[in-house]
Amino acid sequence: MDPRIDIPDHAPHVLVVDDDRRLRDLLTRFLIENGYRVTAAASAAEARAKSGNFVFDALVLDVMMPGESGFDYARSLRQTSQVPILMLTARADASDRVTGLEIGADDYLPKPFEPRELLLRLGNILKRAVPVQSDESAAVPEMIHFGPFSYRFDRGELRRGDELVRITEREREILTILGSHAGDNVPREALAGNGFAANERTVDVQINRLRRKIETDPANPIFLQTVRGIGYRLVIDR
Repeated sequence: MDPRIDIPDHAPHVLVVDDDRRLRDLLTRFLIENGYRVTAAASAAEARAKSGNFVFDALVLDVMMPGESGFDYARSLRQTSQVPILMLTARADASDRVTGLEIGADDYLPKPFEPRELLLRLGNILKRAVPVQSDESAAVPEMIHFGPFSYRFDRGELRRGDELVRITEREREILTILGSHAGDNVPREALAGNGFAANERTVDVQINRLRRKIETDPANPIFLQTVRGIGYRLVIDR
């Protein structure tokens, strides 16, 4: 990412997957210049590894790659995720487009393309993306785990390994709400609480304080992720 461009934490995070280094670099720079956070990968294997560390808001995925193709990667991804996918291909064959859509891609853009068109299509699939809501009737577990941390609901205890992590009552409330939604998106208003200072802006401040306690790099959170235009989600171990 270009250090001269300040991208806010709530900006959508896009994973660009293309084996063409020149195009990958151009797309990365273009998307950053237009307000996106971007992670790039040269193959499906690299994309899969990076998806283990981050939750992405969308993928820009090339079809023709050596090894595992974009079609194959999208097909495997759809078994566990509904992340928006914009597929790229050098072939404008209608059958390829149909295949991509059947697999579950949200849109399809043949190469060569105008960068502004990619930007519009990416924006459209992000707007259409509907957060998966948790089943309110589902039982809340006694404890959740995320990375080296565990959170016990009945005691309101956050631990790193065996070490107790000191948290405030509001941080405890936020962790309880996020954790009980089992990794799903939670709107800011659901985290605002009912106190005198309750509003969506104070939620952002409280989230940032909590991140400083659980994230190695709070500016690039792994566990407590921002969901653009919605709120937050806690990425827990399954």
